[in-house]
Amino acid sequence: MSKVAFVFPGQGSQTVGMGKELAEKYSEVMGYFEKADKTLDTKLSQLIFEGPKEELTKTYNTQPALLTTSMAILDFFRKSGIQADFVAGHSLGEYTALVAAGVLSFEEGVIAVRKRGEFMEHAVPNGEGSMAAVLGLDRDPLSVVTKAVSEEGFPVSLANLNCPGQIVISGSREGVERAGVKAKEAGAKRVLPLEVSGPFHSSLMKPAAEQLREVLDGMEMKDAEMPVVINVTAQPVSSASEIKDKLIEQLYSPVQWEDSVTKMIDLGVDTFIEIGPGKVLSGLIKKIDKTVKTYAVSDEESAMAVMEALKEEKL
Repeated sequence: MSKVAFVFPGQGSQTVGMGKELAEKYSEVMGYFEKADKTLDTKLSQLIFEGPKEELTKTYNTQPALLTTSMAILDFFRKSGIQADFVAGHSLGEYTALVAAGVLSFEEGVIAVRKRGEFMEHAVPNGEGSMAAVLGLDRDPLSVVTKAVSEEGFPVSLANLNCPGQIVISGSREGVERAGVKAKEAGAKRVLPLEVSGPFHSSLMKPAAEQLREVLDGMEMKDAEMPVVINVTAQPVSSASEIKDKLIEQLYSPVQWEDSVTKMIDLGVDTFIEIGPGKVLSGLIKKIDKTVKTYAVSDEESAMAVMEALKEEKL
């Protein structure tokens, strides 16, 4: 029996105007943007629909903007009746997955990621941390590199294990630079610095994790209605208390995306539907396993096309 996973993108997938066309046409979709505005007491929807891009890209805006847009698109797509057997999200996208699975209410999800963005932004002074994508080097030799550099007093670690041959490293600016040089010496094809405002998913995020714990402690989290395959362990989890602990850990631990996708495939998933702006996750999933079906839903046209394709496959 075919199994379906809904997956939700993280930072980097945001674009000015995302969700706007659907929101203008469908009042229930617009309802999500209005709810986010009211919950955060700010004109987030205006920023999402009109920009400016520089403001939308600030992590404390990007995070609630992406969660809101992805949930609004999911609400529209759910009319198709297609159900997910599993949900997962990449980094920030994990929060969208948790709202989709009923662990957090939409309003609490928006507040949580707004706070998460603020804590991440302020955990490390601007310019002192960075991230870079390392292409063409496996995790084991790259781990040896980051460990050696960290032991020299320049913290750096694996942050996103995205797919074979694509791993993001994160840490102090000096640590990332040194690790980049050593990674090339070890056989990496390219090292690309990323435009981010901090060293996410590294040990330098531990102060932000403690602040996030206080916020999540004040929220009502329920057991998941469907298993959530979580970033930290790449395992399906349904228990609210375990999910909360893993959300704290997620801030300073690597995103095990490749292993998460492989785990879902092992559990019978052969269809992945990316819900939200862009096609980043669909691209990564294809690189992890070419045999599975991947779809991306970001607007009405793509939603209809996916519904049609899945109807033919009788999912």
